Amino acid sequence: MSLLLLAFFWLFMASMAVAAVWLVEPARAESLAAATGHDRASLTITIEKVSPPGGVLRLGGYDAASYPDDNSQPIAAADVPVTGAVMKVTLKDLPRGRYAIESFQDVNANGKMDTSWIGLPLEPYGFSRDARALLSKPGFSSTAFALAPGENSQTMHMQNSQAAATAGF
Repeated sequence: MSLLLLAFFWLFMASMAVAAVWLVEPARAESLAAATGHDRASLTITIEKVSPPGGVLRLGGYDAASYPDDNSQPIAAADVPVTGAVMKVTLKDLPRGRYAIESFQDVNANGKMDTSWIGLPLEPYGFSRDARALLSKPGFSSTAFALAPGENSQTMHMQNSQAAATAGF
């Protein structure tokens, strides 16, 4: 009796393995297409109203899962020296999807967004779709845009430049 149960068990396990391969194979084909670059994108972001001169423009691209957390790692990021009032940054080899861009101008290049004693930003910042912050950063739905395979572009404007000038940056 136990040999018969063992045989049925192994037969059942073998059929489950075949079913798993059958279900997983389409996903594997999609991941192979992505790995060959057919589903990849680049994003050129034009950032306007960068002021005052100097410092580092820090920019990150986030998906919906990572956007709500201020301590999360971006899907793609760039830190570039500020060289003018208009900056262009290109992020390459991104998977298609919905993204939000957050940026700030680290005027004193100390690696963080400087804030007042009540938490208001003292350095210029910006969000994709020129979403405005009101007591906190805007939600993902206000900043999100679709990224399609191939070349994509977004334009955003830095906010809060006046506060940076007042703070002595």
